[in-house]
Amino acid sequence: MSTLPWYEDVSPGAGALPPRAWYARSDAASLSLGGTWRFRLSPTADSEDESFAAEGYDCGSWGEITVPGHWVLQGKDRGAPAYTNVRYPFPVDPPRVPTENPTGDHLRRFDLPDGWPETGDAVLRFDGVESAARVWLNGEELGTFKGSRLPHEFAVGPLLKRRGNVLALRVHQWSSGSYLEDQDQWWLPGVFRDVTLLHRPEGAARDFFVHASYDHTSATGTLRVECDVPGRVIVPELGIDTATGTGVTVRVEPWSAERPRLYEGELSAGGERIPLRIGFRTVCVEDGVIKVNGRRILFRGVNRHEFHPETGRAVDLATMRRDVELMKRHNINAVRTSHYPPHPAFLDLCDAYGLWVVDECDLETHGFEELDWRANPVDDARWTPALLDRAERMVERDKNHPSVIMWSLGNECGTGAGLTAMAAWIRDRDPLRLVHYEGDRSCADTDVYSRMYPPHAEVEVIGRREDDGPAARRELPFVLCEYGHAMGNGPGGLAEYQRLFERYERCQGGFVWEWIDHGLVHPRYGHAYGGDFGEELHDGNFVCDGLLFPDRTPSPGLVEYKKVIEPVRIEAGTAAGSVRVTNLHDAVDLSAVSFVWSYLVDGESVGSGPLAVPELAAGESAEVRLPAPPEDEREGERTWTVRALLAGDTAWAPGGHEIAWGQLPVSGPLRAVEASGVRPLVEGRRITLGPAVFDARTGEPVALGGISLTGLRLDVWRAPTDNDHGAAWQPDERHGLLWRELGLHRMRHRVDAVETDGEAMTVRTRVAPAARDVGLRTVYRWTSDGTRVGLKVSVTPEGEWRLPLPRLGVRLGLPAAWDRVAWFGGGPGEAYPDTRAAARLGRWRATVDELQTPYLRPQENGARIGTRWVELGDGGGRLRVEGDPVFWFTARRWTSELLDAADHLADLVPGDTVWLNLDHAQHGIGSQSCGPGVLPEHRLHAAPATFSFTFAPLAGESG
Repeated sequence: MSTLPWYEDVSPGAGALPPRAWYARSDAASLSLGGTWRFRLSPTADSEDESFAAEGYDCGSWGEITVPGHWVLQGKDRGAPAYTNVRYPFPVDPPRVPTENPTGDHLRRFDLPDGWPETGDAVLRFDGVESAARVWLNGEELGTFKGSRLPHEFAVGPLLKRRGNVLALRVHQWSSGSYLEDQDQWWLPGVFRDVTLLHRPEGAARDFFVHASYDHTSATGTLRVECDVPGRVIVPELGIDTATGTGVTVRVEPWSAERPRLYEGELSAGGERIPLRIGFRTVCVEDGVIKVNGRRILFRGVNRHEFHPETGRAVDLATMRRDVELMKRHNINAVRTSHYPPHPAFLDLCDAYGLWVVDECDLETHGFEELDWRANPVDDARWTPALLDRAERMVERDKNHPSVIMWSLGNECGTGAGLTAMAAWIRDRDPLRLVHYEGDRSCADTDVYSRMYPPHAEVEVIGRREDDGPAARRELPFVLCEYGHAMGNGPGGLAEYQRLFERYERCQGGFVWEWIDHGLVHPRYGHAYGGDFGEELHDGNFVCDGLLFPDRTPSPGLVEYKKVIEPVRIEAGTAAGSVRVTNLHDAVDLSAVSFVWSYLVDGESVGSGPLAVPELAAGESAEVRLPAPPEDEREGERTWTVRALLAGDTAWAPGGHEIAWGQLPVSGPLRAVEASGVRPLVEGRRITLGPAVFDARTGEPVALGGISLTGLRLDVWRAPTDNDHGAAWQPDERHGLLWRELGLHRMRHRVDAVETDGEAMTVRTRVAPAARDVGLRTVYRWTSDGTRVGLKVSVTPEGEWRLPLPRLGVRLGLPAAWDRVAWFGGGPGEAYPDTRAAARLGRWRATVDELQTPYLRPQENGARIGTRWVELGDGGGRLRVEGDPVFWFTARRWTSELLDAADHLADLVPGDTVWLNLDHAQHGIGSQSCGPGVLPEHRLHAAPATFSFTFAPLAGESG
């Protein structure tokens, strides 16, 4: 009978100290062991050579590696990253793993710094190693551990020397722990978090637990610090100086994500002083609603994997801080740490800046779903100690963070007794936080009902507590732990979700999936996704589904989300000349917010000033009178814009940062004056109509006022978005595939007639896909007043159209030099029917290149909504297009067909034409890359339509 090697055994490891609370610093000595280590890689894990761990071993032939880091991201011949979403990248035979098991031996020589204490003990701490490690110090084995995103410590005091210490580490990429870490991300082995040597003074505390509750009825907080040794706790600002274990009640300001009030304190025990940052707050479920400090909260959240495009999950403090600041600047108030505890320093930032945190255990067994959950570890008693070890290490490490208000058992693990055991242990250890898990619809072990990607209609039913299922579940608060899948262009439908969250008390918001695209730096593609490193088994660009691009540039999806979840609503008041302001914060008033107004005429500001708004309490509204509009005699569209700004500097943004805005139309878009009165002139193969010249055979314009034009025709195709394609497990509305099957990407244009009369030139066509019996009867009617040309397009569907159209409009080509764009309409970024909340009416400028959105997998992007007019110029002349009254426009240096054919941005090569799309309508975006499709009101059905444009060649730069 064979004996499993330790890394295949289901146990969590051996030799590590019990878990304890993490803190960033104390006055005890410490030594970071990060930096350059010696490294060698073996293709298998079966080496019995442990001589490298002995003192005096010659590692001169080894390479070098940076710790923290992943070896597959540090040089050639060290393997490569691999991405899978659900499927394990090895045969599923738990707890066994393949013989082909890349194994990295790490060596670090170090001396103790001068002044290292002679007395006391020392602890060697590993904050994160994937996926299993065996440790030696000075030739003595310390132990083994698994649980990649969790800390492990070893007592090493008697083994330390003043000089010449040798730390050896053998890391296996695969282990039994890998079955518990199937978490929709790159598989990246290595020592990716800090390695630290900590001095432990004699009699120092090993662990402590800060209990800091808040009673909103009396505005008092109660502080009690449990400690395993006697000590004292001081909080000078509150006048607290008490023994550990003693409760003290004082008047305090509570901690919340909106006002993260922290009190600086100190724990003194056994010759060590540990700084405390104390936030008083109480979390509970009351009347079926999550409340903090007595008030309902609404999660405006994101899911966050740890990620850096160059270093993978080895994320430095500056990058963590940048994440938190970007979240706060975009009105995000909550983070789910998908799907494992983050670096503990990230939670320190959440405490300081103010973010609600759902702290998730390092546990996911999603790959067993494809096997009907056979042999799922969470329902196998042999694995329960490993599950409990992970729960304990998370809770003990993070228990003193006020930002953590909910523990999550893990993600996508099915159901089983192991989860019940974890929940019971957590409740016993920390009964004053909530327990979360999404995968068990019975909610037997949880304090909330959590779902992923439910359609809007179902959310409404749940909000009314009319959903099917156990009666006890209907009494629980409802949270969307994942929704709004931010893959590629999108997500759509966020505004409709937010209205449901605000309407139904039970619906307490959710967490968009996810924060950042996991595109790794690649020499050819710029940023790579699944399959780009030669993986045979991968899930493509499904790893790129974030609100940030890999370089942490906000995507249009994040800009949209910021607008949708803004904590102040600004809308038209009931009285003429007034604005209604609503404070949507959970707890704070508007004393930290200032308001300004501006008055626009045709998108240009003609006046601005401050607006006095009461310091509304959370949930309150007020109607505020606007000033008399500035005098301006021009005829034009008039609009008020009111903006809510930070009144002063904060830790995350300077004063003047915009947190919300609203626009109030005074008058609507003006109708274009018809361009008519000039007769068309037929001259052989040319037809001249005012400033335009047409091909008499096809009716297509070839020039307008000296500007070369090409290919003007009806266009219904767009390069399908990730949401158009839909996920493979959602076959019902995967429009990208169905559109392609119908042939919308290769429509044929038949000219039936080119006619002229005394007023117009009319072109009659039929546009249809090959091999299908459906079509679009299309009539182009051209007129001119001598300086402008008008186009009226009439479209009549023929046959039975069972699919919506991607878009409906016309496309034409301009010379490549015509790449300077100005427009009056929605901007500055892209927008579609269900992603338009952030489109602000104004006058905007950009180059054609700046209009593009660089989604890692190229797809439809860059449409500007509500356009009244757009001008494209080359610096000397310009072409102006007006709608009747509004339209979408898109301009790019490649066709939709070339955009569709590209797999990476590097595949897109600019041509000698700028392709301009002028759209009457667009199909919505939805979230069906992993969620609901396009809502009915945002679908573009094939139906009779008529739309118009006016074209005018102009001289000089745009005004």
